[in-house]
Amino acid sequence: MLGSFTAVIELTFVVLSACAVLAVQTWPSGRQALLARVFSGARRLVEVERVRLSLYMRAPSAGMYGDGRAFAYLAARWPLGILGALVLVGVFAGLVVGTLFLYIWFLADVRYPGDVIRTSLLGLLLLFMALQGLIGVKTLEQRLARRLLGPGEQEQLKRRIDQLFSSRAGVVEAVHEERRRIERDVHDGVQQRLVALGVLIGRALRSEEPERMRELLTQAHAESRETLVDLREVAWRVYPRALDESGLRAALETVAERSAIPVSLECRVRGEPSRAVATAVYFVVSEAVTNAVKYSAAHRIRVRVDEHPSRVIRSDADDRGMALLVTVEDNGKGGANPHGGGLIGLAQRVAALDGSLDVCSPAGGPTIITAEVPCD
Repeated sequence: MLGSFTAVIELTFVVLSACAVLAVQTWPSGRQALLARVFSGARRLVEVERVRLSLYMRAPSAGMYGDGRAFAYLAARWPLGILGALVLVGVFAGLVVGTLFLYIWFLADVRYPGDVIRTSLLGLLLLFMALQGLIGVKTLEQRLARRLLGPGEQEQLKRRIDQLFSSRAGVVEAVHEERRRIERDVHDGVQQRLVALGVLIGRALRSEEPERMRELLTQAHAESRETLVDLREVAWRVYPRALDESGLRAALETVAERSAIPVSLECRVRGEPSRAVATAVYFVVSEAVTNAVKYSAAHRIRVRVDEHPSRVIRSDADDRGMALLVTVEDNGKGGANPHGGGLIGLAQRVAALDGSLDVCSPAGGPTIITAEVPCD
């Protein structure tokens, strides 16, 4: 209804503007001044349309348009508004005629009930078609706004190139950070245990007392077992073999089982995502759970992985694609730093797949980490 009202205003504005410009066509200075006023008015009307589209049709536009495209949008939009008004009339007419039998049956003496039923069925058919027409008008409105008010092809290419440069640099930095983390894990864990193992074996070899030698070898055997545990832990954090053997759900269940804090897991994914997507989702959950265990002082962690339409439109065909939405929430003290090394690495890993990562962690909690990873 609001779009129909603005369409009348836009039609009036377009017709009067065209007539005024034609009237001063032979007066260059006056034409320039008039065009400036026309384009200014066109931008104001377009901004009203952008608010309407964002509020009622969930079709946000980028606002990257010039004066000519603003006027072209108004000239192309008003027929859609008039069409929407006609479709809306069809909705009300279908609703009235479709429910005819409800009130005529009780308020009047019906002599031909068959005609009443047939008329009502035709009204319901009209209502159904008109509702489909409303959906079609909405789709056309969204596509028109995206084509004329969104970024052009050159702007899209430039923005995509900038994004690729940024994500490539982020991936390189994430790889370096991962290597540094592996080096720290090996140096502080496995290497220290191997040194202790060598010391125990050396002392056993130098010992001349059988009991003392047996005691040292027992300690060395226990140390070797701890070294294997640490080595498996490092290998698991580098890449979990369960992803290839059992899939994403099994790998996430392993993360939940290994956590020192109870983790509730909900994984609602149809089928198995690609290896790159599954790996990114796994590391988001694993790193978020590890951070919660170490720093949040939480008592429980909730992990959800859902499949839903992506929030990012990546084509002119209104195809948003599908994405995995990952949510990790804990009831800890909050205050997580979204610019910390671990979370920055996760954001860079997700950005490499055209995804996004958000961190909400107010003081006092809860901490909610949300990642969207395109999976189509």
